[in-house]
Amino acid sequence: MKAAVLYAPNELKVAEIKYPQVGKGDVVIKVKAAAICGTDGRIISGKKTKGVRYPSVIGHEFSGEIVEVGENVTDLKVGDAIAVDPVVPCRSCIYCRIGKENVCLNRQAIGYEFDGAFAEYVRIPEAALSSGNVFKTPQGMSFEAAALAEPLACCINGQKNVGIELGDTVVIIGAGPIGLMHVLLARFSGATNIIVSELNEQRQQAALNCGATRVVNSQQENLLEVVKGLTEGVGADVVIIAIGIPALVNPALELARKGGRVNLFAGFSKDDMAQVDVNIIHYNELILTGASALSREGYQQALTLISSGLIDIEKLVTHRFALDDINEAMVTAQKGDAIKIIIHNN
Repeated sequence: MKAAVLYAPNELKVAEIKYPQVGKGDVVIKVKAAAICGTDGRIISGKKTKGVRYPSVIGHEFSGEIVEVGENVTDLKVGDAIAVDPVVPCRSCIYCRIGKENVCLNRQAIGYEFDGAFAEYVRIPEAALSSGNVFKTPQGMSFEAAALAEPLACCINGQKNVGIELGDTVVIIGAGPIGLMHVLLARFSGATNIIVSELNEQRQQAALNCGATRVVNSQQENLLEVVKGLTEGVGADVVIIAIGIPALVNPALELARKGGRVNLFAGFSKDDMAQVDVNIIHYNELILTGASALSREGYQQALTLISSGLIDIEKLVTHRFALDDINEAMVTAQKGDAIKIIIHNN
């Protein structure tokens, strides 16, 4: 079969590899839609290394149709349309036992330890089936929408950590795909003011289309002054950093009100450091959180929100490429010319 194989950092090539062999507890799917994630770019460039193998097939936001079923699999059949939470928890470590399976000590993931979805076919391992990571897609849901359940579930996890409430003022820094999903969720959660900081004009407009009440180009306006002006000098209830630039952390803290909640959602590269004014955290009693991966519960919630029409996720898709053109797709993603890019198999 054809797959995009990562042989080394910055060496992604479309190649012929062996068709996956189905085990007794596995299924094999034909990939119908696989979305490019910002993390994929960090993996390809070598900035992200945890769980990454060479050579391997990456791609962890995907959906497809079952073409083979292992003899021990009884609840799925050939022809079923499925979406897959790619992060497989062990379900027995301390974090799994206390409801933090997203930071499982022994987690494995499709696109990392298991070959991923930038391929014509992908094997879904028994570990994923037995842990409940495979979901039949709701009736009428497109494969593209199902593929985007994974990043939406990650955003759901991040927003759980800051608890957006009715009437909140929320600042989102960065209006890439993840930032826009945060806008959609903040609007759904009842935020009154949703202020988005973004330099790219196309993404500014996308933020407004997703429900932002104000966009700010921080090269032309002072973001802190805008936030203070819209909150009677108090500051935002919630600040979400949706772009992995360490230098933005301290300015983000300044945007929050006393007792405000700040989430460092975006992935940062290994050894990234930021200078932080600890007095802001101390005297303003800020709650500072991170965000890692997703949970199976969040994945189910994402599918429900999408299938019910409460979150219109497909409007984020701006570009589509064939698997053969994946390197062109990656370049487009890095340029910022696109919002969400889908890789299709012909």
